[in-house]
Parts: sequence; C-alpha cells; structure tokens
Amino acid sequence: MTTDLILIGGGLIIALEIILVGLGIGIRRAMQRTENAIGRQYNLILRIQTTLKNKSATNAVAENAEMVYQDLLQNLIPIMAAIDVMPRNTPEHPLWRALGGILDTYSRDPFVLEKLRRAIKLNNDVARNINNYSTRADAFLRHLTATDPNGILTTTFTDGLLGQSLTFFAQAVQLAGE
Repeated sequence: MTTDLILIGGGLIIALEIILVGLGIGIRRAMQRTENAIGRQYNLILRIQTTLKNKSATNAVAENAEMVYQDLLQNLIPIMAAIDVMPRNTPEHPLWRALGGILDTYSRDPFVLEKLRRAIKLNNDVARNINNYSTRADAFLRHLTATDPNGILTTTFTDGLLGQSLTFFAQAVQLAGE
C-alpha cells in the first residue's frame, strides 16, 4: 500500500509539474502576444504622429502660401515685362495667371525662350529676378516635398505651373551662360 501511495504521490507530482510547465508556456505566449500588440500600437502611434506633423506643416505652408505667392509674383513681373508676356485672362490667383501667361506664350512661340535668354544676358535685373524666383520656388517645393512626400499637394505644385516654370527658367539661364 505504501508503494501504491508513493506511486500515486509521484504521479500527482509529475502531473502538477506538467500543469505548471503548461501554465508557464501559456503565460509566456500571452506575454509575447501582449508585447507584439503593444509594439504594433506604438509603431502605429508613431506613424500617426508623423502624419499629423506633416499635415500641420503642410497646413502652415498653405496658410502662408499667399506670402510665398506674392514674393514669387514680385520676381515674375519684371521678367514678364522684359519678354513682353501678358498674364492669362482667367480668375486664377495672379501668380498662376502670370506663370500660365509665360508658359502659354512659350508653347505658342518658342522664340520667347530666346527673348528670355537675351534679357538675362543684357539685363542684370532680369537675371537677378530669375535667380530669386528660382531659389524661392525651389525652396518652396523642397519644403512641400519634405512635409508631404508623394502627396497630392506636392505633386500638383511640382508637375504644375510652378515646376514647369522652374524648368523653363533653368533652360533660359543655361542658354544665357553658353
């Protein structure tokens, strides 16, 4: 009988050890799942925070856009006068009308590029205004790209009149330097 009790006691101890090992494994798995869930939540919070910072910066750019537009426009007016280009007759913002007028005229008459090249060579004010415009427009685009990479606002500005005007002016400056 004592051997039976010893065997039963030993069996109970082994069963308890198996149960304890099973509980330990279950607790460890639950802890790992909790750690993984917390890690995913943390990464999600970081992405949300980054997105909100970018949106905030983009909103600040949009709020200050009028000052940027006026600065760019002030540099475009003397350039337009030098190459005899009129702004578009549309209800757009004056900056977009001016840029549209320049690029529309260039698409109809490629000789405008030659006029601009000559104006750059002969008139230091035109060269300075193109340099100022290009520097500020490029900085504006870089800021947009940094705050909203691959965003619709950035793409609109880069592929639109602003980006096209930078290409046009860069061509004229390059031709004037030759």
